[in-house]
Amino acid sequence: MSNLPLWAYPIILVASIALSMVFTPLALRIALDHNILDHPGPAKAHTRAVPYLGGAAIALAFAVAVVVAALLRPPSSGLVQLVVIMLLSLTLAAAGLIDDLRGLSVWFRLLLEAGAGAALWAMGVSTHLAGLSSPLDAVVTVIFVVIVTNAFNLLDNMDGLSAGVAAITSLGIFGIAAYHGEFLVASLAIALAGCAAGFLRHNFHPASIYMGDAGSLFLGFLIATLSLKLRDTPATRVDMAALVALLWIALLDTALVVVTRVLNKTSPFQGGQDHTSHRLVKLGLPVKGAVGVIYAATAALAGVGVYLSVAAGGVGGVADCILSGIGQGFDMANDGTSLFGVGSHSTPRCHRYSCRACVFRGTSACGCWWASYRHGIVYRGCHYTGIYRVGTRLHSAYNHFGF
Repeated sequence: MSNLPLWAYPIILVASIALSMVFTPLALRIALDHNILDHPGPAKAHTRAVPYLGGAAIALAFAVAVVVAALLRPPSSGLVQLVVIMLLSLTLAAAGLIDDLRGLSVWFRLLLEAGAGAALWAMGVSTHLAGLSSPLDAVVTVIFVVIVTNAFNLLDNMDGLSAGVAAITSLGIFGIAAYHGEFLVASLAIALAGCAAGFLRHNFHPASIYMGDAGSLFLGFLIATLSLKLRDTPATRVDMAALVALLWIALLDTALVVVTRVLNKTSPFQGGQDHTSHRLVKLGLPVKGAVGVIYAATAALAGVGVYLSVAAGGVGGVADCILSGIGQGFDMANDGTSLFGVGSHSTPRCHRYSCRACVFRGTSACGCWWASYRHGIVYRGCHYTGIYRVGTRLHSAYNHFGF
């Protein structure tokens, strides 16, 4: 799926929506025939039994879309990685389905999610935070995958909420990936958005079917994976600030629920009506209104994430440096020459790209070292992290020079 033409993406989106809309009624019928229902309870908002298996429909629609696309236009690279990602996501979907039907230990589920995150890291899909050692990068990657996966699981607390937020977030990932030429990630993201959107036809309030843990774990894991895939290539590595913006609504709701339940001395893993959506309803909004507000906030933040990923400037580099917790500074050369042999009176230049490409991509996207001579002092630093060193003092190049 390399170098896809623009017209291919709407076809992928429409086809994915259609597949999801076809498989969801089938799952609904199977759930009703076999009494696979989510019954009302004290921690649940619905007052009638609602069929499960929506998550199986989403996973099946996505798998069919990926297989057909791979057969029609095989990816030029990354086929093995794609197969492994599909197997991991379907494994989590199966675990979620078992949890829906018979129940699974929370710790067993977390172990599976952590294992999936470790498998991603072993394939090179990781956070790639600057300055992290390989073992620490593995730990941070696993934590990221587990948190994001469970964030979408916890977000599945109101009709249409998790599926809608997943669709919007996936569209944001698609926009970033398409801009940076990550065609495989863009294809997977827009297909995932289509599958989630197609499911909404039967999941929006009043929902006739739920996705269950099978769907929420599947969507959450794939969104976490595609987010990390945006950081694969150093030349186009998307800053963590953009990814956090994309995922902010799900992460915020998770943090709110976990903190609230810990303060109330209850388990963060038990159900409850203390989510952002429930709070909006308690403020007087109808269910559709509360979900719509969260959709709008997700779309706005997705726009921020796309902007941060494509805009020139140093916002991205500073965010990565903060998240990694390690400043990237370099000692000044005594002889006044630059890191790459550039003369001491040279202006900041891009090591990986030409100056023109550097200006086009923006300082946060270059990922290059630079050296310059200003006011009789040689400065060395990195456009990617936005950090430079003069003698023994560490500074922010963006604040000092206004980059």
